[in-house]
Parts: sequence; structure tokens; C-alpha cells
Amino acid sequence: MTLAAEVASVAPGQPFRIGLRQQMAPGWHTYWQNPGDAGLPPDVTLTLPDGASAGPIQWPAPHRIPFGPLVNFGYENATLLPQEVTPPATLTPGQSFTIQAEASWLVCEQVCIPEEGRFTLTLPVEAAARPDAAMAPLFQQAEAELPRPSPWEASIGFEGKEGALLLRGQDLSPQSVKEAFFFPAEAGVLDHAGPQPLQVAEGALRLGLPRGMMELPAQVAGVVAITDGAGVRSAYSLSAAPGPLPALPGGGGGLPLGQALLWAALGGLILNLMPCVFPILAMKALGIARLSGAARATVRAHGASYTAGVVLSFLLLGGLLLGLRLAGQTAGWGFQFTSPVFVALTGWLMLAVGLNLSGVFNIGGPVGAGGALAARGGHGGSFATGALAVLVATPCTAPFMAAAIGAAMALPPAGTLAVFGAMGLGMAAPYTLLALAPGLARLLPKPGAWMDRLKQALAFPMYGAALWLLWVLAQLTGPEGLAAALAGGLLVGFGAWALGTAQG
Repeated sequence: MTLAAEVASVAPGQPFRIGLRQQMAPGWHTYWQNPGDAGLPPDVTLTLPDGASAGPIQWPAPHRIPFGPLVNFGYENATLLPQEVTPPATLTPGQSFTIQAEASWLVCEQVCIPEEGRFTLTLPVEAAARPDAAMAPLFQQAEAELPRPSPWEASIGFEGKEGALLLRGQDLSPQSVKEAFFFPAEAGVLDHAGPQPLQVAEGALRLGLPRGMMELPAQVAGVVAITDGAGVRSAYSLSAAPGPLPALPGGGGGLPLGQALLWAALGGLILNLMPCVFPILAMKALGIARLSGAARATVRAHGASYTAGVVLSFLLLGGLLLGLRLAGQTAGWGFQFTSPVFVALTGWLMLAVGLNLSGVFNIGGPVGAGGALAARGGHGGSFATGALAVLVATPCTAPFMAAAIGAAMALPPAGTLAVFGAMGLGMAAPYTLLALAPGLARLLPKPGAWMDRLKQALAFPMYGAALWLLWVLAQLTGPEGLAAALAGGLLVGFGAWALGTAQG
């Protein structure tokens, strides 16, 4: 940590900048004026000659620094905190101008170390200030990182625990804005670790702002950092009095409800082709083969059961997201796969399904043929297959889904549920079409011994899904969680073997 100046000499009455220059080892960081969930901002106290004055620290735009469940706001690698100093006009060339500074700061990695320092900077006085060739580029870079005044009309509003920042003006579009985040100037006003879902329309940007525990100030101030399509990050300072919750013009990311429903249905249809859904496609393929030769009414009934399982599961997922939103939380598509417990349970379920398909144990009796086979599967099985398809589909996304889900979460509750229902209908469409079109059903191969071989072969995609979920769990919990999941998988295998032995 050093105290630097952008000039090699000062001139009477001519302002110049000094700055606390921080250089950190990889992995270490210091803090912004609002440090986030933990930490302290640097503090600098200047002692100046009589008649001189200094302005406040000019804070460069910070970055999010996650630490476990917390999120801090600060700087990594190197940064410069400029301050403007104005020497007195009574200085004369040949004199010297001395600045003394006492600074304290907190530097953190896995642990935090409080540090402090005393600095003295003496500069000669000349008729005209002389730039410091080595330091001037650092101050120019620091100036480029300072937030600029926002050129857009800003409004901030809250409703319960849910809040939003709305910017309106030129140069805002889905093409020019790819990422955005709002850093509040005051700690506790927002939930620092909470997500800020982004919606962009032509001429407008909306960021979700999860409320914190502190009381709202008269003016909510902060810095919004925007990254464009080329990856260039720009920061803008803004302030607005909190009011009603603002909505994006046009509703839902600029998508009208009809278009959101269409895109949701297309996204659900394409979701059938995504890797996350392939294991359940294998189960559906076996179910389709079992229905070969069954009565038309039976085929249609099973199609309706599967469709009901898919659509109701999508509606349940949409309802959960709405409930989280009303409770002041924010979550997105596939939010449940951030829970290690959920991932482990789903992995064990995939393993159990694979063992069942491999013949280790049986559910629903032995494999038969024709209509009796379809009936023996039961409508509960078709419904459960649809629900399971939705369950494992959520880590995947398909074209059109991002816009549709973003629109859904900005719509009133009825519109949100309608979009999720349309997504479910799109995902169930291939199976439903097969059930409703008798001509297509007649094209299915006739039941036979090949079905048992197909059933056993389809176990391997389920094992693959279980392995993938173990990898996801390892990213969430590390070796300890992975070891627990493997032990649980061993118990699932033992239970399947014991059940199969009892059935035999």
C-alpha cells in the first residue's frame, strides 16, 4: 500500500489528485465504500498544510466477491482510490508541499488481516504543475473505472421484500445489455447475496432488487454496472427516491403475453431434445413400446395421464417461484438443483430407476404384452413419468425458454402460471400427439421379447444421469458431500438387491 500523486510538482491553487494505491496478491481483496456482507472499507485521514483542502475518496466501481453464502463488494489485484487536493494559492515556487496520511484497511482471502500505515508525500512547488510520467497512467485508469453519472431516467420501488430498479432511455436494448448489477451505497438496504434478475427491452432495463434488513433511506443511491455484448463493463452512479414497484414497459421483458406463451410452448417442445431429459426419454420410449397393440382409449388415457403429470409439475414449479417471489426471495429456472440434498435424492432416484430397469427388482409385476401390459403400468406410472421428466429437465434450457421465463416472472401470477403451463404442454406434445393419433400408434412395433432387452439397455442412461448428478453434488459440497452420496448410493443398491431377492 502506497500513497501516490499524479504530479511530480504542484502549482499554487491548482488542484491535483493523490490516491491510496493498493496492490494485492492473487486471491486477496479489499473493500468498497459498502463492503457488502462483511468487511470494512479503507479509511484515509489526511493532514495538509494550512489553506489546503481535500475532497472525499472517489470510489472505482466495485466487483462482487462471493465468499460461501456471503457476497462482498470490493477490489482484487490492484486498485487506486483517488482524492482531489487543492493547495493554497499563497504558495510560491521553490517551496515544498507536504501531505501526511494515516490509513487503515482490511485485506482478506480465507482470513482477514487488518493493516494500517502512515505515509508522507512531499512535492516541490513550481509555477506550473508537472505530471508524473509513471503515475499519470494509473490515475487515468482509475478515472476510467469511476462511475459516471447515469444518463438514464431511474426509478426504484419496493413491494414487500421484492424490489426493482428501472432505467429508461436511449442505448438500452437486449443487444447492448448482457449483464447488469446494482451496488447499493448503503449496507443492509438490499440483500447483497440475493440474485438480481435482469430484463431488457428496447429503451428500458429492469433489475430485481431483493430487500435487506435495514430501513429504506429517503434516496436509494448506488452504482449500476452494465456489461455490453462485447464484454465491456461500464459503471454509472444514480440515486432515486423509493416508490411503487416499477414494471418493464410492455410487460415481461418486452414480450406480450401471446408471444411469451408461444415461446414457452416451443421451448418446452425443444426441451425434449436436451441432454438432461434423455434418461426420461428412455423411460417414455419404453412406455410407448408397452402401449403398442393396446386399445385406442387406453393409449389416449395414458397420454392424458402423462400430459397431466408434465403440466401440473410445471404449474407447481411456477407456483413455487411465485411463492418465493412473494416471500422476498428470488429464484430462477432449476433453482432446486442448487440444493445438495435435492441433488443427492435425485441421484439416488436415478440409480433406483436404473436398477429396476436392469431387473434387480420389479415394480408393477413382470413384463407382459399387449393391452394387459399397458394396463399393468397404470395411469399413476404415466403421471409419475411426466412429473419426473419435469424434475430432471430443470437443469437444462432450450431456445426461447430464457425470454419466456423472464417474461413469466414479470407478469401477474395468472400470466406466470399460464406461461409455465404452456411450457408443460410443449414438452408433453410429442407423447400426447402419439396418443391422440391412432394412425401413429399403429406404426409402433409389436410387443415381443425385444422389449425386455430394450428395458435393460435403457438402464444405462439412468446410471449416466446418476453419475452426472454426483458430479453436480461434488461441485456444491466437495469431497465430503460426494462421500455421503456414494454411501447413500450403496444403501440404495443394497435395498434394491434385498427387495429383488424377496420378490424372487
